[in-house]
Amino acid sequence: MKICVLPGDGIGPEIMAQAIRVLNALGLKLEMEEALLGGCAVDATGTPYPEATQKLAREADALLLGAVGGPKWDSLPREQRPERGLLGIRKDLGLFANLRPAILYPELANASSLKPEIVSGLDILIVRELTGDIYFGQPRGIEVREVEGTQQRVGWNTMIYAEYEIRRILKVAFEAAQKRGKKLCSVDKMNVLECTQLWRDIAIEVSRDYPDVELSHMLVDNAAMQLVRAPKQFDVMVTGNMFGDILSDEASMLTGSIGMLPSASLDANNKGMYEPSHGSAPDIAGKNLANPLATILSAAMMLRYTFNQEQAAQRVEAAVRKVLAQGFRTGDIYEPGTTKVGTREMGDAVLAAL
Repeated sequence: MKICVLPGDGIGPEIMAQAIRVLNALGLKLEMEEALLGGCAVDATGTPYPEATQKLAREADALLLGAVGGPKWDSLPREQRPERGLLGIRKDLGLFANLRPAILYPELANASSLKPEIVSGLDILIVRELTGDIYFGQPRGIEVREVEGTQQRVGWNTMIYAEYEIRRILKVAFEAAQKRGKKLCSVDKMNVLECTQLWRDIAIEVSRDYPDVELSHMLVDNAAMQLVRAPKQFDVMVTGNMFGDILSDEASMLTGSIGMLPSASLDANNKGMYEPSHGSAPDIAGKNLANPLATILSAAMMLRYTFNQEQAAQRVEAAVRKVLAQGFRTGDIYEPGTTKVGTREMGDAVLAAL
């Protein structure tokens, strides 16, 4: 079980250190090797995704990432910016499936902008296709054309999915649903978009291979409403790149703190890159203030999806729940009556709770 560890920039190294402590405490045969990605890679090598990292990333079974980026590198040419390293590694490794859980621990119900009774105990997973759809479709562009008798600027994009792209993301979603509550909601806009009519047709075909999973369909506008009206009706949701971009961010905000949310990007063989949903937070870097829980939970996702170590994954997740129940909070989730701790102390607490 070979892991490429990418601490990255900002708070990345601090939160990664805690995740590694937790992984090392599980007694599994894990082989970990560190590499540079993002701004730290630019500083050291002049490029955000250096060759040495590419080699290690391709050889590893899984990748664990802290965070990349920061204002320090914003003035660089676009190709040298830290975020290009992230796009580069996703493309290089063929990571087409993005899994984002939205979990609201009962202890943090007050952090949500919705009423506690609507969101308390929320646990949903959004599976988003990451490498296709209107974001990547060709042709695309802006040009001057004759419209209504005058020359006007016209912009156009192509929403396109090939059958194999839809089938492979649905396979990931159905398999994820099998490991969870066995309900899958496929989100489309088939009433106006042929591309997503094909999506729905293929979802129905693929569902025959998964008789133990209950498949439902929902139009994207309704799905966006239902997520804030009654989010607990969902178990796993699957959708294309653009709809998934919006719905996964909406779902993450139901939970109140993005510092709690892990994510995974997988290839066809469940090799994946695991990272917290939050950014590099350079303003608090190096101050022992960052919340390491999203990174620790990302490591748990890695154990579940790439290494099939379900028991170990549940052990880590249970430890996080226990720590929250004991009242430990980093600054981003702190409220009066709880115990405010730093990054390392939160790591200590999770280790003690394992």
